[in-house]
Amino acid sequence: MNQRPGNQLFDAYFTARDMRDVFCDQGRVQAMLDFEAALARAQARVGLIPHTAVAPIEAACQAGHYDFSALGEAIATAGNSAIPLVKALGRHIAASNAEAERYVHLGATSQDVMDSGLVLQLRRALELIDSDLAQLGQTLATQAQRYVATPLAGRTWLQHATPVTLGMKIAGWLGAVTRSRQRLQELKPRLLVLQFGGASGTLAALGKQAMPIAQALAEELQLTLPEQPWHTQRDRLVEFGSVLGLIAGSLGKLGRDISLLMQTEAGEVFEPSAPGKGGSSTMPHKRNPVGAAVLIGAATRVPGLISTLFSAMPQEHERSLGLWHAEWETLPEICCLVSGSLKQALLVTGGLEVDAERMARNLDLTQGLVLAEAVSIVLAQRVGRDTAHHLLEQCCKRAVAEQRHLRAVLGDEPQVTAELSAVELDHLLDPAHYLGQARTWVERAVAEHSALTA
Repeated sequence: MNQRPGNQLFDAYFTARDMRDVFCDQGRVQAMLDFEAALARAQARVGLIPHTAVAPIEAACQAGHYDFSALGEAIATAGNSAIPLVKALGRHIAASNAEAERYVHLGATSQDVMDSGLVLQLRRALELIDSDLAQLGQTLATQAQRYVATPLAGRTWLQHATPVTLGMKIAGWLGAVTRSRQRLQELKPRLLVLQFGGASGTLAALGKQAMPIAQALAEELQLTLPEQPWHTQRDRLVEFGSVLGLIAGSLGKLGRDISLLMQTEAGEVFEPSAPGKGGSSTMPHKRNPVGAAVLIGAATRVPGLISTLFSAMPQEHERSLGLWHAEWETLPEICCLVSGSLKQALLVTGGLEVDAERMARNLDLTQGLVLAEAVSIVLAQRVGRDTAHHLLEQCCKRAVAEQRHLRAVLGDEPQVTAELSAVELDHLLDPAHYLGQARTWVERAVAEHSALTA
C-alpha cells in the first residue's frame, strides 16, 4: 500500500532520507507488527500458544498488507494506532487461518505495541545518528589537523580578540561531537528496553507464564527486559530527546561559526561550492550558507520539541490521557531534524574552503592591536604589571588616533624600546608566535575522538 500524501517539500533539506524511512507510515506500522510477530514466537517458546500459530501470524506481520489511509482514519476513532492495526492484523490472519487469529496480541495492550515498536525505531535511529556522528568526528579530526597552525582572529563579543587557529576552532566542534557520541553510548542500556505490561502493567492476563514470556519477548526483539513496565515513566525517551537536543545545539554552534566566517566582511571560511548552491533569486553574486542554515534551524526548532517531551512527563497513574499522545510525533520529528542537521554538517565540513590569506589580512585589520596583550605580558616582567598595562593602553590609543600600526607606535616609544629590541617587538607582533596551546587542544581533541572510535 502507498503511504498517505504528506508535506514533503522541505524533507530533502531538513531531514535525511534514511531517517524519514524509519519514521514514515511504513516504518511505524512495521515496527508494531514486528512486536506482534515476536510476541507470538515468544508465547510459542513457553508453550502458551501452539507453534502452528506462529507462521500465519508472522506472514501477516508485513506492513505492505495494510492500508495506511484506512488505519489513519480509524485512529481518529480508536485513539491510538495499535487498536485498528491489531484488528486489521486479526482479520488478515483469520482470512486464511481462523485458529491462528485466536492467539494474536495475547496479553498485550496497545501501549505495549506502540512503545516497543517505537523503541525498535529508535534503535535504528540511534544507529544512524551514531554512524553520522562518527563520520563527522573523523572529518573534523582531519580538518583540525590540517589547519592546526593556520592563524585567524579569535573573536569575543563579536570583536577581534587574540589570535587562535582554525584547527583549534574545529577541534572545539570535534569535542562536542565526541561528547555526544559518549552520551549516546551511555544511554543505550536505558533506552533499548522492552515495554510489556498488559492492561495496567501487571501482566495478570498471562498468569505464571508472564515473566518467561516477557523474557522471551525481549530476547526475540533483542531488547533488554527492564525492572518493570514503564507505561507512564517516560524518562528514557526524554533522556534520548535531550541528548538529541544537545547534538542539535552543538551542530547549530558549528553552523553559526561557519555562517559568520562566510560573511562578506570576514570571508575566511566557506561551505563547499556546487552548481546552484546558495544562490539568490535576485542577486547573482550571492553565496549563501545554505548548509549552516539547516544546522541553525534545527538548533532553533528542537528545544521547543524537547519542551513538549518534558511537559508530557507527569503522566497520570498507569496510562496517560493526552500527554502520551503528545509524544507520538514529537520524538520522531526531533530524530528527523537532527538527522538532517548531521547530513548537512557532513557536507559542509568535508569540503570546507579556507582562505588563509584573508585570515591573515583580517588579523591585521586592527594594525597590531590584537597582539597588545603579548607585548604587555613580556613588558610587565621588566617594568611591572601596572606600568606595562598603562603604557600599552596609551600606545594603543595613540595607534588608533593616529591610524598607525601598533608596531610603529611601540618603536617610537622610548619606555618600550628601552626594554624590548626591534627583533623582540617583531616577534611579539607576529600572530604565529602567540597561539598558546592551540596545537595541544587540537591534539587532545583528536586523541579523545580516536580513543572512542578505536
